[in-house]
Amino acid sequence: MTAEIRPAELARELESGVPIQVLDVRLTSRAEQGHIEAADYRNLPISELGRLGDPSRIGLFRDRPVVVVCDRGISSRQVTGWLRQSGFDARSMSGGMLGWTQVAIPREVRGLRGLDRLIQLDRIGKGALGYLAVRGGEALAVDPGRDLEPWLRILAESGARAVGVVDTHCHADYISGGPALAGELGVPYRLHPADAVDPFEGKPARIGFAPLADGETLRVGDAAFTVENLPGHTEGSVVLRLGNELALTGDLLFVASIGRPDLADRTEAWTGELWKSLERLRASWSPALRIFPAHYLLESERAADRVVEGRLGELPPRNPPFAIADAAEFRSWIAVRAGEFPEAYRWIKRANLGLVEVDDELAGELEAGKSQCALAG
Repeated sequence: MTAEIRPAELARELESGVPIQVLDVRLTSRAEQGHIEAADYRNLPISELGRLGDPSRIGLFRDRPVVVVCDRGISSRQVTGWLRQSGFDARSMSGGMLGWTQVAIPREVRGLRGLDRLIQLDRIGKGALGYLAVRGGEALAVDPGRDLEPWLRILAESGARAVGVVDTHCHADYISGGPALAGELGVPYRLHPADAVDPFEGKPARIGFAPLADGETLRVGDAAFTVENLPGHTEGSVVLRLGNELALTGDLLFVASIGRPDLADRTEAWTGELWKSLERLRASWSPALRIFPAHYLLESERAADRVVEGRLGELPPRNPPFAIADAAEFRSWIAVRAGEFPEAYRWIKRANLGLVEVDDELAGELEAGKSQCALAG
C-alpha cells in the first residue's frame, strides 16, 4: 500500500520546519496556477519523470523525506511507489492539490481587548482567510470556505454559541460555505443585498439570507461590530469594524494590495467606487486599527506569529495602491493592471448565489489555484 500523507498533516510539518522535498508532478501550466509554498519545491511533470528513467537523476536527496503531489492524489501514488523502490523516503499527498486548497490552519490572534478570541482560518492553498470572533460565549463566523469541518470543530472547542455567519461579499474565487454553515448551526446567513445579484446577468440570488445594512451593528456578546458598506471590489462589499481596535476588511483592503474592481466587466465604475471607499476609511479609521483581510498574496504579509495582519497607518509603504493620494493616478494604476480573470470566477459567483449547482468535484476544479482577487503591484 502506498505511503500517504494528508494535506493538513503536510501543512503542519512544513510549518514546523521539517525539511520536506515537495515533488509536484502536475503539468507546469497547472503548477503555475498555484503550488505548495515549500523551501524545497520542484515541478517535474510525470511525463518528464518517465523520460529520466532513474529517480536519482531528479536531484532529490535520499536522506530527506519527499512528498509527491498531483491534482487528485492518483498519479502521485505511482511516482511515490517508484521512488520508494529506489530507496527514497517518499509519500503521496492524499487528495492532491484539490485537497490542499481546502486545508484551513487556525491561527490565534493575540493582544485583543474587545474580543475573547479571534481565530484566523488560513487556507494556505488559496491565500484565503476566514475568521471566528468569540465574545461572552457567543461566536460569529466570517467568510467560511465550503469545508465546514474545521469551522464546526473550532466552534465546538471554543464552547461558544454561534449567532451568525457573514460573507463580506459574494466571493468569486471560492465556493462559500456560508449558507451551509449557517444552516448547520441554525443561525442567520448574512450578506449585503447589493451582492445578492449576479453582476453579469442581473439575476437575483436563489439563496436565503438576512440582509446586511450599512451602519448596522452586529453583536457578539458585548462586542459590537459596525457594518460598513464599502463598494469597489463588489457593490455589496462590507467591512466589519470593532471600534478603533480591528477591522475584518474582506476583499476591500489587503496588507499589500487592494481588491480588484474588474471582476464583473464594470471596471471604470467600480474603480471610482473603490477610490471613494478607500478615501472614506482613510478619513474615518484610526491609524492604529488592526487590519484583518480575507486574502493575502505574499508571505511577507504575515506577522511574526504567522497571522496575516497590519495596522492601517503602517500599510502605505507595503501597499502601493493604498499609498496613492490622487484619484487620477489611482485610476491609471488600476487601468494598467486590470484585465483578464479566470472564467471560473463567473461560475463561482453564480454558484454562490444559488443560480447553478456545483458538486464537490466541479467545485474543486473551479477553485483550483491561488486566489486572483487582489491587484498585484
